[in-house]
Amino acid sequence: MTEITEKQRLLDLRRKRVFLGGGEKQIEKQHKAGKLTARERLNLLLDEGSFVELDQFVTNRCSDFGMDKSEVPGEGVVTGYGTIDGRLVFVFSQDFTALGGSLGEMHAKKICKVMDLALQSGAPFIGMNDSGGARIQEGVDALNGYGEIFKRNSLASGVIPQYSLILGPCAGGAVYSPALTDFVFMVKGTSNMFITGPQVIKSVTGEEVSPEVLGGAETHGCLSGVTHFYADSEEECFAQFKELFHYLPQNNLEDPPRIACDDPIGRCSDELSEIIPCNANKPYEVRDILNLVLDHGKFFEVHANYATNIVVGYGRLNGRTVGIIANQPKMLAGCLDINASDKAARFVRFCNAFNIPLLTLVDTPGYLPGVKQEHDGIIRHGAKLLFAYSEASVPKITLILRKAYGGAYVAMCSRSLGADMTLAWPTAEVAVMGPEGAVNIIFRKQIAAAPDPQAMRSSKVEEYCAKVANPYVAAARGYVDRVIDPRETRPALIQALEALPDKREGRPAKKNGNIPL
Repeated sequence: MTEITEKQRLLDLRRKRVFLGGGEKQIEKQHKAGKLTARERLNLLLDEGSFVELDQFVTNRCSDFGMDKSEVPGEGVVTGYGTIDGRLVFVFSQDFTALGGSLGEMHAKKICKVMDLALQSGAPFIGMNDSGGARIQEGVDALNGYGEIFKRNSLASGVIPQYSLILGPCAGGAVYSPALTDFVFMVKGTSNMFITGPQVIKSVTGEEVSPEVLGGAETHGCLSGVTHFYADSEEECFAQFKELFHYLPQNNLEDPPRIACDDPIGRCSDELSEIIPCNANKPYEVRDILNLVLDHGKFFEVHANYATNIVVGYGRLNGRTVGIIANQPKMLAGCLDINASDKAARFVRFCNAFNIPLLTLVDTPGYLPGVKQEHDGIIRHGAKLLFAYSEASVPKITLILRKAYGGAYVAMCSRSLGADMTLAWPTAEVAVMGPEGAVNIIFRKQIAAAPDPQAMRSSKVEEYCAKVANPYVAAARGYVDRVIDPRETRPALIQALEALPDKREGRPAKKNGNIPL
């Protein structure tokens, strides 16, 4: 055997050792827990044969607490780059089979290196988290590693899309990197995220709670809003990720991918005329409108189970990606509240950062009233949405469907907040408040003194609607550009979008605005 052949054999042995991670027993244990290994996940996520691994043979420098006798192949994380449908991405995948995927100094340095490369290359960054947390044996070096990652998450924010797939435990300081990224995915039954685990909570507060209830996928998908998507399996999770990925650009200097559209631009739909009930107090499903208007009726929802009184997500109009924000009359009558304001504001800011036009569908009677909402800061949280829309410089198109009352009308991308095109259906009611409430205030003395108060109230409601609560008054003032037949909504929206292909706005120079967090 030649010297070169021997060195090749040694390389193959080293590679095999790294590829095995924590060994066959740990891999079997991972599979029994319903989880894939770090490398299996990479194979499932990336185009076949595209993954290029970096820092394969990195090892830690810690010799305390028995670490000098421990072997941690690849430092418990696989890092590198590859492609998804031919598009470059940088990625890390934590290996729970190797010392629980715990993060130490060199583990963090491997992640930081690919984060730096992603930022320099203008390519999306994907993290697959499955870790027992900070490597206690490495002490402050592990904590410093987290800090280095957090800093890079912040620097990359708004420059490249950042995605976090939580595919196992993610606890303590580890949760903050996903929280700093743009989109978080989880898997029911195997993913969990929390600052302090069930045992710590029990010892401090006496409360008993399971990891799934404390920080599982449904908890964060429905209650906290920490995760944007959750799935029943890792395979479904990757499918969700890829669907989202197809709507978004590589970086903030590119436009989102535009695809050829064979759905007719001028397609009209008679069904749109029948969606809004004659009774203004009856709810309807706003997604039905989106399904009839978007290319091939395809709407990809984000945060589907959180703050369900507002709907956000992506679709296409004539092949162009649009970010959609819509009040949902089926939930809380479409009122804005704290969680809905946070959800929509964050979505608007992401879209603006990555050149995605905004389409806003309005049907809201106002902000949700109540002592709890006021005490929990609806003023501060509601202001986030005002800030986000005002700050956004991408094309902004607003369609008023029905109710657009008071401050909530302003907050939902009104002309005053910078809407470039404002359309309205004939059913739109643009006013300070609803006709019933307005009449009870304006004409309360006349109604009380009338021989037939109910008849007087009905008469005044009709008068108020004719003079104020309709789209034509707003159109007369120039606050609404077009009042359209609902059946013509798709072509009207596409016409508006195509009128703003290269929109540019000059803004005052500043380091950053002070969003009311």
